[in-house]
Amino acid sequence: MQGVFMQNISFTQFKLNGFYVLGELRPMLFIPYFLMFVMSIIANSVLLYVIMANKALHSPMFVLIGLMAVVDLSAPVLFVPHMLLNFLFDWKGISLLGCLIQMFCIHYSESCQSTLLLCMSLDRYFAICRPLFYHKHMEIANVLKLILVPLLRNAILITTIVCLAGRLSYCATNVIDHCFCEHMALVHLACGDTSINSLVGLLTAFLILIVDFFFIAVSYIIIFISVLKSGTTHLKALNTCITHIIVITFTITFALIAFLSYRIRNNFSPSSRVFLSTMYVLFPSCCNPVIYGLRTKEIRHHFLKLIKNKNIRPL
Repeated sequence: MQGVFMQNISFTQFKLNGFYVLGELRPMLFIPYFLMFVMSIIANSVLLYVIMANKALHSPMFVLIGLMAVVDLSAPVLFVPHMLLNFLFDWKGISLLGCLIQMFCIHYSESCQSTLLLCMSLDRYFAICRPLFYHKHMEIANVLKLILVPLLRNAILITTIVCLAGRLSYCATNVIDHCFCEHMALVHLACGDTSINSLVGLLTAFLILIVDFFFIAVSYIIIFISVLKSGTTHLKALNTCITHIIVITFTITFALIAFLSYRIRNNFSPSSRVFLSTMYVLFPSCCNPVIYGLRTKEIRHHFLKLIKNKNIRPL
């Protein structure tokens, strides 16, 4: 009788309870996550300002870096403030609608990052391997058209998994073992068959992360072959590509491990799973301004020029 009663209940309010095993030490997590959050906001804001304020940086590559900064600004804002309040004041509550909205925004922003990394790899391909056709294929209008199709793909796939999650009945518990509303973290609380949700989620990861990574890898393989054939001509450009690959590898590794940890048998503790999930959002947001900003000569030049001008005081 009690089981039938539970099946008729569908929770609409949830509690985010990530890192609960830390007990009284849990509030200490506020410090590292707050520092990473502040670093992300300041670094990406400065990078975006430098690109917007200098017309010399309005070329396709720098526009893509600026768009990456926008994504890196938005992703942490979607969940870190609530997570920090959760650590300090135990503010765990979130509605089902709020959870679904947060789920869409976080997963969509991360899919946009994957798409921008793909566009950056294509930009490097044309700059190094097809320099004569660079301006034809990578002018701003063509770049925006290039981005549009993957963004629509991302929106359709993410909307599908969110809508499917919203149709489920949540009667087992209303405690989400996570710091934000990740797709499978919520779906695992549902009653009944969730195989469709898992399958569509897996398909979404394949069509976004794996497909983008495949084309990124192909682009850089072609670039490496071209550089090896041309000798030392493009060694500087190759150095930039290597830094891109490092960030891409770390980001996709974090995302895939966190994603697959819900679907295959593993020895990951709940806290390890939550940590990986938060890192695939926060790690790129903190590192990208350095990798794509300060390590890029033109951006570094304008940044130092900005600092120098700010330090000059009128007599």
